[in-house]
Amino acid sequence: MSTLILTLPNAPADAADGYHYVMTPDGQSVGDSGRAALALLPAAGELVALVPLHRLSWQQVQLPKGSLGRGMFRDGGPARLRAVLEGVLEDRVLDDTADLHFALEPAASDEAPAWVAVCERAWLKAAVEALEQAGRPVSRIVPEFAPDASRDVLHVLGTPGDAHCVAVKSTGVLVWPLSAVGLALLDWPEYQPVVAEPAVVALAEEFLQHAVTLQPGALRRVQAAQSAWDLAQFELLNSSGARSWKRVADAALRLAWAPRWRAVRLALLALVMINLAGLNAWAWREQAAQQALRQNIRDILTTTFPQVRVVVDAPLQMGRELAALQRASGQASGRDLEAMLSAFGAQAPANAVPDALDFAAGELRLKGLKLTPGEVSALSLRLKPQAYVAAAESGTVVMRSGGER
Repeated sequence: MSTLILTLPNAPADAADGYHYVMTPDGQSVGDSGRAALALLPAAGELVALVPLHRLSWQQVQLPKGSLGRGMFRDGGPARLRAVLEGVLEDRVLDDTADLHFALEPAASDEAPAWVAVCERAWLKAAVEALEQAGRPVSRIVPEFAPDASRDVLHVLGTPGDAHCVAVKSTGVLVWPLSAVGLALLDWPEYQPVVAEPAVVALAEEFLQHAVTLQPGALRRVQAAQSAWDLAQFELLNSSGARSWKRVADAALRLAWAPRWRAVRLALLALVMINLAGLNAWAWREQAAQQALRQNIRDILTTTFPQVRVVVDAPLQMGRELAALQRASGQASGRDLEAMLSAFGAQAPANAVPDALDFAAGELRLKGLKLTPGEVSALSLRLKPQAYVAAAESGTVVMRSGGER
């Protein structure tokens, strides 16, 4: 899934000059980059807003026990947590806390100190709303730099005339001019990685007296977009229904296309294929068992009655052959008149006396019976254990052997 990464302008007026953007086709590599007006920006499956370095400050706080409850936005909701953050940060920031936007680090806990990103609320809200009004809802808001507990990296940015260092460490984000004094204050170990933009690579190597790694600014922004941070919290969390729905869609698209989820997709595909193969094998086995059972019934019919050469309905044909055999041997069968009359007399109501009888093999018609539909249904149920069925047809009760169809 393609991702468009936009660097938010320093002021709303700056947006008229266009947005710095980076397009990545897979979330890892740079596809296109540059600066363009909002209406001319390329289309993408996901839009990530990047908050520039100088727009954020970082505060590490210890939240009171129970302030997060079972989750960041549970047990009191965003308003309660924001009130807690305002109380904790009130003496650490120069601006009024009501004018600031706060964002907690991913998987924050009140068991350990947590990082809080702080920026001007009105600026961030206006920047996001401008994109939404232009039909470009933001999926995530990420910082250009954020404290990283996994490793320390020194970034050298800017131009030869205005170069500066950004030290990203577990203890925070520090910014100093690229100078001998600045590097001395940073006291950056030589074994720690240093990356620099192309315009300042030579200058960085001159000051540091060792080689540095080249990293274009566009690639750095792509890596920033991979951060687990999302500054869209509290009042920005659900400021737009469109963005909320798009976030769900983007998550689904990332699962479907992002390279990092390729192993998960393959595992799900393998699971589906295994289940399909298992279902097909089970269906084939059941079908084979049913076919074998039908064949056994046919074999019993053709073995018992060799004169039957074509098997259409084995149970029905076997019943008929058995009845014919009983008649030929002089034995009574359930399809004879006597047997059917006996069964009817035992189960019919006392006043059920027919005026006339019409009998054919396995079918007895009793005329003149004045039975209600309910009595006929009850009679049929009582005759069912004896393999008979009864039904009303044009004022006549028709009684059939259960084998007849």
